[in-house]
Amino acid sequence: MTDSTGPARATTPRGLPAPPPAGTTALPPGTYRGSLVLVTGGGTGLGKAVAAEFARLGANVMIVSRRAAHLEPALEELARVSRDGGTVTAAVCDIRDPDRIAEVFDAAEAAHGRAPDVLVNNAAANFPVPAEDMSPNAWRTVVDITLNGTFYMTREFGRRHLAAGTPGSVIAVGASYAWTGGPGFAHSAAAKAGVKNLVETLAVEWGPYGIQVNDLVPGLMPHEDMTGDIRANLARGGPEGSPGEGPDHGARQPALRVGAPRELGWAATFLASPYARFISGHTLVVDGANWQRRGLVSPAVVTVREQMGRGPFREGP
Repeated sequence: MTDSTGPARATTPRGLPAPPPAGTTALPPGTYRGSLVLVTGGGTGLGKAVAAEFARLGANVMIVSRRAAHLEPALEELARVSRDGGTVTAAVCDIRDPDRIAEVFDAAEAAHGRAPDVLVNNAAANFPVPAEDMSPNAWRTVVDITLNGTFYMTREFGRRHLAAGTPGSVIAVGASYAWTGGPGFAHSAAAKAGVKNLVETLAVEWGPYGIQVNDLVPGLMPHEDMTGDIRANLARGGPEGSPGEGPDHGARQPALRVGAPRELGWAATFLASPYARFISGHTLVVDGANWQRRGLVSPAVVTVREQMGRGPFREGP
């Protein structure tokens, strides 16, 4: 029988340990030397963090973004962390445009002699809105970028490797509300559910040809490129100061801390590495078990409209 009156230090919550410092690699140096890794949405936020970890391990990294303004500063930052002769290049690409995607892959092949070895589908669109307020264009835009764009990129990657008879690795950046639903994010949750299913389908279709396909789900990982909408969403339940970075947000996680973007990068470099070749069709959640959190007693229901500070719905003209 356990003595519940034992030493306080044995039961004091401490949370999960902090990650190793920035600049530390999760795999042996040079793991990706000579490989080409293409990261969509790689100019900012989590995409840039993922690109940085591949660059530290010697990869040639190509980042793409819809906005050229995001690419130049990211190129400089990634060049500083690149190791083992790896290069860092960039291309403007709207992943909703299959023709432009083909041009980007052509450019990559011309520069490196082959298609990218690894594709990280990080680019997505999202903003909080009650479903009844969502315009058809808002729905279409988020689904088109997040789901259709992911498919177009992955299709181009797969077709080139199938034609060449070469192996490859695809990683999609997903979201835990693909399972749970995402009140306030109906467009993104539906699209991410589609991405998860796409990963599972293609892993089976393309496994015989040496192409692995996996899904990577981040938890709360604050970074400087978070959109104003997301920052405002976090601030509603957080402390004064920088949204997502205060102790209040850590206290809401089972880990008692938020994640660091580099932790997502380490997970990505593992999934696409030689050490994970038998992992395919899998969704790896990197969130300190937050998506599985349940209370002993459910809290009172607060509607999405109330959480967002919106008044009663009024049907417009």
